[in-house]
Amino acid sequence: MAPRSTLIVIYTPALAACRAFYASLGLELRSERHGTGPEHYAAVLADGTVFELYPSSARRTTGALRLGFTADPGLTLDGTTLTPGRHLFHDPDGRTVEVHVPPS
Repeated sequence: MAPRSTLIVIYTPALAACRAFYASLGLELRSERHGTGPEHYAAVLADGTVFELYPSSARRTTGALRLGFTADPGLTLDGTTLTPGRHLFHDPDGRTVEVHVPPS
């Protein structure tokens, strides 16, 4: 069996802003807390991968990273209605987010 991604965790100092950004891509981010850990947000992607946003700390930060998502045609992001093709955006922490919109 070939490896596949099952978990993506981003640590961010801008938790609320990142939650709003990724939610605008269509991710259904829900608040979670495990035991005494920090409140964070999680979504399950179509392929079963878990995508999580955690508050950063001095010990845990996520630096440069590029992410890619596929979105439905007609999605509006940052005031732009996405047409088929490849679109580049930046999340509130400056990470590049590539959004591919397939032809309808």
